[in-house]
Amino acid sequence: MAPQALDDGQRPPEYRDDATSTVDSEATAINNAVPPYDCDDIDELPAPPDAPKYVPKAVQRVVNSVAAWVKGPQPPRPYKITPFFPAIQEAPPRLLNKYLPKRKQKAWLLVAFYALWLLCFSLVLRKSAFSTEIGEYGSPTRLTCLSRFWADNNGCGLNGDDCRPFGNNSFAFRCPANCKRVEVFNPHAVGDQEVNYRPLVIGGPTEGDGQDNVGSTIYRGDSFICGSAIHAGFVSNKAGGCGVVSRVGTQSNFPSSKHHGIESIAFDSYFPLSYTFLEGTDSQCKDLRWSLFAVSLTFTVLLSLFTTSAAVFFPSVFFGIFFHVALASDPPNLTDYHALVSIALGRFLPAAFCAFVIYKFSVRPTLTGLTAQFEKTILWLGGCWVGALNNYTFDKIPIQRLTPHDLQQPGAVPALIIIVLCLFFIALGQAYALRVEGRLPRYLVVYGIMTLCILALVAVPKMNVRIHHYILALLLLPGTGMQNRPSLLYQGILVGLFINGIARWGFDSILQTPLELRQDAHLGTPLPEILAPIIHNALDPSRGIMPNITFEWALPLADKYDGVSILVNDVERFRAYVDEDKTSFTWVRQHVALPEYFRFAYMNGRHAGDYTKAGKWTTDGGWKHMQPGPG
Repeated sequence: MAPQALDDGQRPPEYRDDATSTVDSEATAINNAVPPYDCDDIDELPAPPDAPKYVPKAVQRVVNSVAAWVKGPQPPRPYKITPFFPAIQEAPPRLLNKYLPKRKQKAWLLVAFYALWLLCFSLVLRKSAFSTEIGEYGSPTRLTCLSRFWADNNGCGLNGDDCRPFGNNSFAFRCPANCKRVEVFNPHAVGDQEVNYRPLVIGGPTEGDGQDNVGSTIYRGDSFICGSAIHAGFVSNKAGGCGVVSRVGTQSNFPSSKHHGIESIAFDSYFPLSYTFLEGTDSQCKDLRWSLFAVSLTFTVLLSLFTTSAAVFFPSVFFGIFFHVALASDPPNLTDYHALVSIALGRFLPAAFCAFVIYKFSVRPTLTGLTAQFEKTILWLGGCWVGALNNYTFDKIPIQRLTPHDLQQPGAVPALIIIVLCLFFIALGQAYALRVEGRLPRYLVVYGIMTLCILALVAVPKMNVRIHHYILALLLLPGTGMQNRPSLLYQGILVGLFINGIARWGFDSILQTPLELRQDAHLGTPLPEILAPIIHNALDPSRGIMPNITFEWALPLADKYDGVSILVNDVERFRAYVDEDKTSFTWVRQHVALPEYFRFAYMNGRHAGDYTKAGKWTTDGGWKHMQPGPG
């Protein structure tokens, strides 16, 4: 049967995604009071041109068949969601219209709703962000999950003097929630060990099982303070907490243990800065992010159920969830809360412009005329919260960046395969839906242009393309601009990912230098060639004679380097330059019963290159030479 011709101005039938048959006129041509969305700029792009006439006829037939399939059914069938149980789903707006029929009344109710939302959020946020003083120690210092007393390699200077005091110092601190998830993502040296993909917590309880004996815990100075506090049971991972940390100077017993979901790292030698937590000082101050989530979730759900206007719903939800992420659920790593508010406001303005573009090209076609209030709330709003809470949802996937190094993380390759397969099948489903609406040819042009742009960026020399998750959201959102249930879910997740990406990290560039991507990874610099050491194991404490070891390095030094730095037990103990005529280093053993670890690096001015792996001076006086490569 030939398709029925349409008169000028007549609307094409709408495609209901829950219909049993796509050719059923009753399922696809039900009149709707709300007109379909206007064609946006993407739909106004020209379709791909026809094949040139000089192409062979067999090829033309194949091309024409593919082109006819890509163009989709004629006439196109726009999707339109028919609600399940419409009487129930349409009840909230109907109830609102019954008691507040006038537009002005609804506007005043919306203003009061915003005011109540802001008041509830602000009161809980104030209690969460600012705490009372802890006795004589005063107001707690806000820490991040990455806060430490000690910097990597020679970051604390010669003998660690830049990180003093080492002991006899205590202060009140406050940890945020969810610090257990923070790990090191590049190899980190602890003696002759290389730690990676785990929390940097070195030490733990030295007596008993450590479950209820906070006072016996000792941690090395370069451990994450908040991770150590969770390991000691001093603060909660779920709610954070406050307390007092005390630096206790040099310690030599850092055992490994597993408590509260964190397995600590052992170190069998001494370190000049160690710390513990003072029992009885843990305050009841908590990170109330889950209470704030309850507030934000309640108000966004109410707004979603009672609002049919996409122009009211989307900006309200975007604004509320953006500041929830920026100030509560996943704030940037800052210790000054007022600076946090400043950064959130600074990032919101450009994010709001992006939100307008997202609304115009993707959200408006999806939400305009939608009467399935509960489905919108569950699929779109629920998906948005899943994406916005990325640090609790997708952040658990063992892939941080698509770099060869990060793909070495346990589970990264299977996770990548699953992600690629999921995206592939989702893309097929969305492409078919766009074909049904007759929009696939133009979207193929759009995504073809995007692909060419990314390939052009890949070709930029000495730069790396990094698709941050806010960029991924912007790339994929155009393909969700239709009204069916899968698009509701995908679009909500992508909007949430965009919000999380900007509120947490800001507008990071799509092109980054290798140095930016490297972060604290190895530099790839030359390593010193260390000759076999000279060891004197004579011991006579009464005469002040202690064992010593002397190191020499091959000369001349590598090009562009003018000095050598030596770490002993991960603390810089020697730094010499070529103009000082020092060609050797002698170290006197500090503790006969403990091993000592030595690492070496070239210096360029004040900056050190990569350090070697650790060589070990054993307790029996022997020397275990370092393995090749940086450590």
